[in-house]
Amino acid sequence: MDDKEHEMVILLQKLNVSKPVAKALACLLSTDRITSREVERMSRLRQPEVSIAMNYLKENNWVDVEELKKKQGKGRPIKVYLLIVPMNEIIETIEKKVLSENKMLLENIEKLKSIS
Repeated sequence: MDDKEHEMVILLQKLNVSKPVAKALACLLSTDRITSREVERMSRLRQPEVSIAMNYLKENNWVDVEELKKKQGKGRPIKVYLLIVPMNEIIETIEKKVLSENKMLLENIEKLKSIS
């Protein structure tokens, strides 16, 4: 990952996005299609962290997963991930979540003020 991707990861983490999810997103933005092994290499995450991050991205309908059978030998199919939502939409979703959380915190502060 280059400096731009590292900065993106740091900024996403400051917005309460987990480190594995932030790194996975940065990797997905760097290419059209990417395998889980490539995400591991680029992000320096372990396989379970990549799996958890990709599951989170799938649950939010931000990525599509394709399973390719290996050409030779046995074993599990290779998972290939594709970002299906533009990054600006992902940022908007994160923004709405942060604003909602902050609004709730401010409401709780106001309640505390009123009862004290």
